[in-house]
Amino acid sequence: MQTHHTPDTLEDYCGTTYAAKLLGLSVGTIQTLVEKNELQAWKTQGGHRRISMPSIREYQRKHNMLMSPLDNREGRLKVLLVEDDAVTRDMLRDFCHRCEMPVDCTAMSSGLEALIDIASIQPDVMIADLNMPGVDGFELLRTLRQTAQFNRMTCLVISALSQEEIAARGGLPEGTIFMAKPINMQWFNGFFTALMAGRKVELQAA
Repeated sequence: MQTHHTPDTLEDYCGTTYAAKLLGLSVGTIQTLVEKNELQAWKTQGGHRRISMPSIREYQRKHNMLMSPLDNREGRLKVLLVEDDAVTRDMLRDFCHRCEMPVDCTAMSSGLEALIDIASIQPDVMIADLNMPGVDGFELLRTLRQTAQFNRMTCLVISALSQEEIAARGGLPEGTIFMAKPINMQWFNGFFTALMAGRKVELQAA
């Protein structure tokens, strides 16, 4: 694997999970391409791979791959789902894929993955669990709220924690929407319907 200097902007790199989605390949295949130097990448001191976004686009051109649908998402609602429970993650991701609304959902299993890739994804909405190993939802939200780039992003947290337990851990950033587990899919559908209606108004005004 090649070693490169740190990119100029966060949008210049992504993690293996998002690279796999962009290329329509498995995470294992992405790792193999990195080892073969077909994708340019480096590792952080913590051992996490950063993959060059320009090298991903060059790989697509070199192999005459159709550009990913992610490269043409104008008008689509970009959703980042961060949930360590596989059952809940799959249920919400499947809902996003099945719904008639123009939603593009990227699902990740940890807050650390989200922090690595969020600048590349630039989501309109982030849905996150609060109790997760490592970087939990509390730390994820607080870190992102310190970055002006994500101040307009809609944040929905889903958790089995009570309001008292959340308050005891410092509470949630202002403007964060809360939904208690187990998830009410009818409410979830209404949430997306309202978001899409608001987005349509914004696009028409623009």
